Amino acid sequence: MIRVLIFFALLFLATLGFAWMADLPGTIAVSWNGYVWEQPPVVVALVVGIALFAFLIAVWLIRVILKSPQIAGRFFKQRRKDKGYNALSQGLIALGTGNAKQARKHGLEADKLLGEEPATKLLLAQSAQLAGRDDEARQRFEEMLDDPATKPLGLHGLFIEAERHKEPVAARHYAEEAVKASPSLEWAGKAVLGYQAVAHHWEDALKSLERNYAAKLLDKKAYRRQRAVILTALALKLEDGGDPDRAFSLAKEAHGLALDLVPAAVVTARLATRRGDIRKASKVLEATWRLSPHAELAEAYAHVRTGDSAVDRLKRVKTLSSQRANTPEGAMAIAKAAMEAREFDEARAQLKKVLQSEPTRAAFLFMAELEDAETGDKGRMRDWLARAVKAPLDKAWIADGIVSGEWHAVSPVTGKLDAFQWAVPSGLQEDEGMLLEDSLFEAPVLPGPSEAANPEASEQAPVDVTPVKETTADAPKVVELEAGPKAEAASTEQPAEKAAQTQTAAPASAEPAAVAKEGYEGTTDDVRFAPALKDLPDSPTATSEPATQVVSEAAKDTETPENKPDTTAASPEKAEETTAAKETAEPAASKEKTAATDDLNRPIEFPLSRMPDDPGTDDKDGDGEDKPARPRFFN
Repeated sequence: MIRVLIFFALLFLATLGFAWMADLPGTIAVSWNGYVWEQPPVVVALVVGIALFAFLIAVWLIRVILKSPQIAGRFFKQRRKDKGYNALSQGLIALGTGNAKQARKHGLEADKLLGEEPATKLLLAQSAQLAGRDDEARQRFEEMLDDPATKPLGLHGLFIEAERHKEPVAARHYAEEAVKASPSLEWAGKAVLGYQAVAHHWEDALKSLERNYAAKLLDKKAYRRQRAVILTALALKLEDGGDPDRAFSLAKEAHGLALDLVPAAVVTARLATRRGDIRKASKVLEATWRLSPHAELAEAYAHVRTGDSAVDRLKRVKTLSSQRANTPEGAMAIAKAAMEAREFDEARAQLKKVLQSEPTRAAFLFMAELEDAETGDKGRMRDWLARAVKAPLDKAWIADGIVSGEWHAVSPVTGKLDAFQWAVPSGLQEDEGMLLEDSLFEAPVLPGPSEAANPEASEQAPVDVTPVKETTADAPKVVELEAGPKAEAASTEQPAEKAAQTQTAAPASAEPAAVAKEGYEGTTDDVRFAPALKDLPDSPTATSEPATQVVSEAAKDTETPENKPDTTAASPEKAEETTAAKETAEPAASKEKTAATDDLNRPIEFPLSRMPDDPGTDDKDGDGEDKPARPRFFN
């Protein structure tokens, strides 16, 4: 709009000038060689303008004719350039679509038409990379290093080639050269920082981080976080290297930069504890616990004061957990401290909270440990261990698919700084649909051993040992056996084969029942609760009293006429022989005693000469003398 107004203003001024000249009086006379030309001023002005225009056209024509070769050369050069850029454009499109052959063809054409064009060199180098011609690509990138304009481009290409061929030393060299050539290159600054961190050159990494922040390659928040991570790693290195004072100052600075960085808080508290500054260590751990509860924080807080008892550690962990209540980490920390303090009820209650809210394998395993420490119940312990197999995984430090039990400053795969995160490993999660009843967390009540029956009352029991029928499942019964001479005398009346047949023959009216076991069946704890045999004879002739069967009070209470053993009904011949033995005199008794002794001294006879898994008896000693056969026992 302004240009239109200016145009009309100039046109108005020109019209006004012509009007003014038309109103001028008089004429203009030009005399030349006797010829006089007289015209008004307006006509003279028009003639002069036309003559000037004709002169300019003549000059232009003369110049065109004189510069026609240059104009023609410039025309063909521009045409060549246009064709070259067109080929370059087509080559870039082919490179983007993955057609290395067409990209190389168009690249060669563009290089022929355009000459020293940097984009053409890049097209040819990248097409060689795409086609797998690494030597050609490396050569073309090295040619770019001669030109200062293309040197960063060549260094970047060589850096990529070095990383592709897994040559970190060369890649780091090219990145450092690129930083020297152009500090504002983001890829070079981050690559140098990453390689220095992977090599644990933390001092150089701090300098590189400062340079990147000065070049505005990262914002202030990222700068503070990365600096805290580097300072923490450097503090850990100095702590192991024997410089705890500098390590403490660096760790304290790292904690101030990132309060939620758990490793920084842990190392700061540990170094403060070494210096005797318990208050500082506690404050650091509490500040980080309120932001991100972690098991390592609880462990460090429990041992912040060396020499404390387990009860003191339990109280301290409860104080820390109360600062951010209802967290699984706090409950697990209290349970662990309570376990060390032998407060099993407290540990069981805390583990119940964890397992009913966020069950993990560590909680199930700790519950099995609690059962073993408190009750020694192997069955319940195995039950918790079986549940731990299918339980969800515990949290761990994860970075780029790597699961680690310890925190590291950089990823071992990509070299990324602050890559490790505290989370559950993905892709390995188990089913979480476990239903845990409250009864599982109740401590079991172990039954006490039953008292033995009165030995005097058991003397009237029959000779044969018959299992007592169990009438109730809640009342365990214990049967204790005593060996006596009456059993030995009875064995003399029958051979070994006949005695075995007589013992297996049971009356029709008697119902055999299994002897109740005391303890936890199906586990190895049965041995601890099984009653021991009492008053066993050292030799067959050690005692002269008849064999007796001692039954516990619980078995005697449940004994009925139906389940009482009837020895006469079981073996009539045995009953007759027993009656005859009672009526005989002392000489007959002595003969029976001698026969019983001989019978008991006989070796045990088996249906087979050797059991399938019996390695055999040592019938001969080293001197070749025969030794008495000894029975073998098998599980």
